[in-house]
Amino acid sequence: MRVLVVFSHPCPESFNAAICKTVVSSLEAEGHEVKLTDLYTQGFGPVMSAQERRNYHTPQANTLPVAGHLADIMWCQAVIFIYPTWWFGVPAMLKGWLERVWVPYETFDMPTADRPMQPRMQHISHMAVITTCGATWWQSKLIGEPGRKTLLRGIRFLCRRRCRTMYLAKYKMDSSTPESRAEFLARAGRKVAALMAR
Repeated sequence: MRVLVVFSHPCPESFNAAICKTVVSSLEAEGHEVKLTDLYTQGFGPVMSAQERRNYHTPQANTLPVAGHLADIMWCQAVIFIYPTWWFGVPAMLKGWLERVWVPYETFDMPTADRPMQPRMQHISHMAVITTCGATWWQSKLIGEPGRKTLLRGIRFLCRRRCRTMYLAKYKMDSSTPESRAEFLARAGRKVAALMAR
């Protein structure tokens, strides 16, 4: 399977970076073709310019600033998002990538007076989110996990109707232990491999 891993964390020594490395290694070991989009290392600019916004609803013109990233999501059959949950949502870097890259007339058709928005990413059949949270499980559920909803409801809606999903979070990250982190890495590798095998 062709898998796009989208990684968003500024620190290469972070636990999120260790998760990313584990996931990529697990996928490659299973024979999948992997592309890694490391948003910070690649220097992705998350801020949409005024002109980019003006062109947002213009087919083809809206693809020019993000052509390489758009080509990656057109290439893949699965997307895995790896990021830290900050203020219960996705980091600004990742949110900017979603806003700038998942443009209309490429990833979806805009709604009209007599038709709702139409998804166009039917080639994406698998999607996973792996994240770390400072909050506990119950605090995260109480707030509603906005990041999870953005990706596994909002972005997933643009993909294949029966797109398979996985969500894995390391809660209470700030009080984690070496043992709990090692266990989580092993679980992440196993769960990703299992998802892609389905």
